[in-house]
Amino acid sequence: MPPKAKITRDMVIAAAFEVARKTGAENINARTVSKKLNCSTQPVMYHFATIEELKKAAYEKSDRFHTEYLMNISEIQESVMLGIGLNYIRFAVEEPHLFRFLFQSGFAVENSLMEMINSEGIAPVISVMQEELNMNIEQTKEIFITLALFVHGYASIIVNNSLEYDENLISTHLKRVYTGAVLAIQEGYS
Repeated sequence: MPPKAKITRDMVIAAAFEVARKTGAENINARTVSKKLNCSTQPVMYHFATIEELKKAAYEKSDRFHTEYLMNISEIQESVMLGIGLNYIRFAVEEPHLFRFLFQSGFAVENSLMEMINSEGIAPVISVMQEELNMNIEQTKEIFITLALFVHGYASIIVNNSLEYDENLISTHLKRVYTGAVLAIQEGYS
């Protein structure tokens, strides 16, 4: 008889990520994850003492997936930031369970907008934006905050089924907000 396949920690995290992606993070438990892995609950609990620890690991994987999604701009945009903003909203449309897990579940490490903007996860976005705008880091972060609030609001309304996704309309609004935020910084408004 062949030896049983070893269930690794990474396999358990990947299975929990898939549960969150398909049915929502609230459905991550030893039973649903072990079913995804086609094993007993023992390997799941071997790698994670609590389901809360497993959810945190799945959250981290979801966060990395989200960052990669944001930075994958396939269409030509007037601005990299417009592309990232549209991707953020598209993510909510295409991955509603992960969006809710990342932004509406209470698992975020950051407790404030300033903690979020200074986090490692946002650093690649800020860097691309700063290069594109040719502004200092403080100015770039001010523009980012304006855009982040706008796109997160749009995405949250859409993911909670309160607004239909209309990419042309959203793109027009996003361009206006972006242009206005840049002009405000350039003209010295804060």
